[in-house]
Amino acid sequence: MKFGRLTLVICAVLMCSTIAQAHEGGGITGGFVSGFVHPILGWDHVAAMVAVGLWGAFLGNPAIWVLPVVFPLVMAFGGALGVMGIPIPSIETGIAVSAIVLGAMVAFAVRPPLWIAAVMVGIFAIFHGHAHGTELPSAANPLAYSAGFVISTGMLHLSGIAFGLLVRWPAGKVAVRTCGVIISLAGVGFLTGLL
Repeated sequence: MKFGRLTLVICAVLMCSTIAQAHEGGGITGGFVSGFVHPILGWDHVAAMVAVGLWGAFLGNPAIWVLPVVFPLVMAFGGALGVMGIPIPSIETGIAVSAIVLGAMVAFAVRPPLWIAAVMVGIFAIFHGHAHGTELPSAANPLAYSAGFVISTGMLHLSGIAFGLLVRWPAGKVAVRTCGVIISLAGVGFLTGLL
């Protein structure tokens, strides 16, 4: 019963968000702190990053640690591309699709080979990183900002892993897969502008 309540709380939080505030450029300046809060304030980022942790936990070892390591490393590369002004088309679409696809991987219990899962996560990480890099406040220290968003991302992955470890029990599998459905639906909301 506790798993069901937790799932409902997570659903409510994901579904009640208004806009992806991380992309508003709303006044937070400074290096590390600005980078740290950027992923947390954007529900599109939160959904995808939690999904990475959930999927890693669902897949088990070694994916439980490989996927959450691949994402921030590749995201930092995407961030560097954004800082350098190298354009990547359809960033917001890529971010929304990441939530749809990663949520679906969890929802449908997809178990690809590890290298395929890592490549998928890496591709999506480029979009997230590029968004962080292009939105780097002009007053911020790029290195401190990057460290902040990488650490914040890692914490979001860890929260997904923590919840994802519930897959060890039958009710937990249902809760984790339900969370995948919610993340995927939230991604559709981000893509269509409903969220």
